[in-house]
Amino acid sequence: MYRALHLVLPRPSGTVRTCVLLALLAATGVAILELVREQTGTSGFFVGLGLALLPVAPLMAAFRWLGRAAPVPWSQLLFCFGWGACTAALIAILANNFATQWIAATTTDASAADHLGSVAIAPVVEESAKAAALLLVFVFRRRHFTGPADGFVVAGFTATGFAFTENILYLGNAFVEDLADRSGALESVTAATFFVRIVLSPFAHPLFTVLTGLGFGVAAVSARRSRRICPPLLGLALAMGMHALWNGSSQFGEHGFYVVYSCVMVPVFGLLVWLAVRIRRNRLRAVEGELALYAAAGWLGPAEVPALASIPARSLARSLARRSGGRAAGRTVARYEADAAALALLRNRARRGGPARERDFAGRERELLHRLWQSRATAGPALARAAVIEELVPPWFDPLDPAAARTDVPGPRRTDHDRGAPDPTRGTHPATAPATNPGTATGTNPDPGLRRSGPWSSATPAGPASIRPCVLPGGDEVR
Repeated sequence: MYRALHLVLPRPSGTVRTCVLLALLAATGVAILELVREQTGTSGFFVGLGLALLPVAPLMAAFRWLGRAAPVPWSQLLFCFGWGACTAALIAILANNFATQWIAATTTDASAADHLGSVAIAPVVEESAKAAALLLVFVFRRRHFTGPADGFVVAGFTATGFAFTENILYLGNAFVEDLADRSGALESVTAATFFVRIVLSPFAHPLFTVLTGLGFGVAAVSARRSRRICPPLLGLALAMGMHALWNGSSQFGEHGFYVVYSCVMVPVFGLLVWLAVRIRRNRLRAVEGELALYAAAGWLGPAEVPALASIPARSLARSLARRSGGRAAGRTVARYEADAAALALLRNRARRGGPARERDFAGRERELLHRLWQSRATAGPALARAAVIEELVPPWFDPLDPAAARTDVPGPRRTDHDRGAPDPTRGTHPATAPATNPGTATGTNPDPGLRRSGPWSSATPAGPASIRPCVLPGGDEVR
C-alpha cells in the first residue's frame, strides 16, 4: 500500500516540505504561546519562561554529545525541538482539555476526570504527538536516521522542547497561585514545582520519548519489514506505560511519588545513560574500523582515521583550522568530519544488511567520497596535527613527510597525495588494513601483508577518476 501511494501521488520536493513544516511550526508556536499566556497571565508567563529555560541547554548539550560520532544537522534538531515545544504541546493541551471535560461531563466527577485524564489520556496523546516528529524524520530524513544513537538524539530534542513548554505552564500557574496566596519563597508552590520538575525530574519527558526513539533506531538498521514496524510501536507503548506510571505515582499513597522515582525512574535513567555511552563508543569504533578501509585505498591519511574516531581530536582539528584559516576553514573541517563519519556508518550498515538494506549505497558512497576529496586539502592536515597533539600517533610521526611513513606506525598505509593514489610500497597495520580481493582488482599492486576485515572488499583507490562503488565479495555484483 505504501509503495502504491508513492506511485499514485507525486512526492513533494524538499523545499515544499520545508516550507510546509516551517509554516506549521510558526502557526502552532504563535497559538501555544498565546494559549499559555492566557492560562498563566503575562507575569506568570515570563516567570515560567525564565525558569523553564534553565534545564534546556544542559539537556540539549547532553543529547548533542551523544550524537557527536555522526552529528545530526542542527536544522533537523531545531525542527524536532520546535515540534515538541510548539506542535506537540498544542496538540497535547487541546486534546487533554477536551478529553478531561468530556469525562467530567459524562461521569459528573471532576476529580476522577482529572485523574483518569492524567493517567490514561495524557500519556497516549503526548507520546503520540512527540512520536510524530520522529516518524517525520524517519521517513523524510533517513540519511540522518541511521541507528539507535540518532533515535536517542532526535527523541531527546523533541521531548526537551515539549517539557520546556509544559514547564512554562506549570511554573507560571504556580507563580500566579503564590501571588494570590501571598506565600513566602520557601513555602511557595513555585519553589515546590521548580524542585520537582526542574531539579528532580528534568529528564522525565526525554526518558519516555527516548524509548520511542530507540524503537525507530532499531527499525533504521533492520532489514526485515516486521523489524521495521514492530520496534517503533513497542517503544511507543513502553513510553506510554512509563508516562502513565509517572503520572499516577501520586495515587500510590503518601510516598508513592518517591517510590516510583527511586525504584523505577532513576534505575531506568541510569540504564539509558549506560546504553547511550555504549552506543556512542560502539559508533566510534565502527567509524574507525570502516574508515581504515578507505585509508588503505588512499582516501584518508594514516593519521586521519584515529583522529576521526576521537571526539577530542575532532574538536581540536576544527580549532586548529579556525586559527590558521578562519571560520570558513573550521566549517570545512566540521563538514569533512561529518561526511567521513556518515561514510563509515553507511558502509557499516551496508556490510551488515546487504544489498537489500542499502540499495543506494553506490551513489551515496560516491557523493560522500567526492565531498571528502574536495575538502581534504584543508581538513587532512588539521586532523593529522590533532592526532599528533592528542597522542593518537607517535609524536615523531610527521604526516606530511613521506619518510615518516614507517611500517611500525599504527593505522592504515600512507598515500601519495601528489599522485592521488596509494603507494603500494608502504606498510600497513595488520589489524586494520584489509586485503585486496582479486575479484575486485583496481589496477594497483596489493600489499601481500594486508588482511580482510569484513565481508566487503577493499575500497577503490583514491582520486576523482576512481570514485566508483565497491564490489561485493566474489566480484559478481556492483553496488
